[in-house]
This record gives sequence, structure tokens and C-alpha cells, in this order.
Amino acid sequence: MSRGRPQVHQISISNGGVPKLPVPEARITEKGVEGDRQRSRLFHGGPDRAVCLFSLERIEALKAEGHAIAPGSAGENLTIAGLDWARLRPGDRLRVGKDVLLEITSYTDPCKQNGCWFRDGNFNRISHKKHPGWSRMYARVLAEGLVRVGDAVTVEQEHMADGI
Repeated sequence: MSRGRPQVHQISISNGGVPKLPVPEARITEKGVEGDRQRSRLFHGGPDRAVCLFSLERIEALKAEGHAIAPGSAGENLTIAGLDWARLRPGDRLRVGKDVLLEITSYTDPCKQNGCWFRDGNFNRISHKKHPGWSRMYARVLAEGLVRVGDAVTVEQEHMADGI
């Protein structure tokens, strides 16, 4: 678990499908993470789903519940440690490292391909509709650049609560 400032815990890519495997650094472009490919472009990828994000603390809590999930296994590209995951919402902007700027676009619907990581195949354990604050999130890329494990992550713009 992270101590101190929020940061990139793991960068993960695959040639399609899950798990995505760790790499020490990756270039993030408007099209997504270089070297990463999605098995189904109908449900994954594209400009509004260019990068998939998940919380290290959520993964660790799921493991403590007895699930076999690990960073990258649910298909996320960036596993982030130290953010208050339950507070993040679509519209929030995250600075990753010094160059990359992401805007969260949506909660990521759970995929049946993730059933193998969950007790009894219950991949809906990471459904925002059923368990708010436990979902992966998709983001669009507003500024491209290189991201490395250990890079700082900061919330630059938070959603406006109650329309304020």
C-alpha cells in the first residue's frame, strides 16, 4: 500500500485481453498506451476510453476479501496508489508525471473476462452500479507524454459537488 503522495504503482499493457503485464514506462497518447491492445474495441479503447485506471488500495482490499485479483489483471493500464478512489468522478482531471493530463470520462463496466479473478466468478464486485467507488475508470488523454512507475499523480480539477 502507498504511503505519502499519490503515484503510479504499475503500468500495464497486453497484446489483447487480460491480464495486462507490467512495464516500467510507457508513452500515453490520445489513442491510449503505446504497446497496449484491446481484444474488443466495441467495449474498450477509443478516445474516451484511451486509458483504464484502477486503485492499488481497492485491489488490495479485494485480495483481502479472497479474490485473486492483482495489478493489471482487471485490464487497467495504470494502477494508482494513494488516491481517495471513492471521491473520483467523471470530469475529474489527473496529472500523471509532469506531462500527461487525463480526464476521467466514465466508470468502467465490469467484463466477464475478469470473472477468473473473483470468487465464484463475481466480476460485478467491481461494478460501479452495484458497489459505488469500487470500479475501474476510463479516461481520455488531454496531454500526451511518457509515464513511469513512481510518477506523481495529482487531481488538478475535481468534479463540482451539488453543481457548485
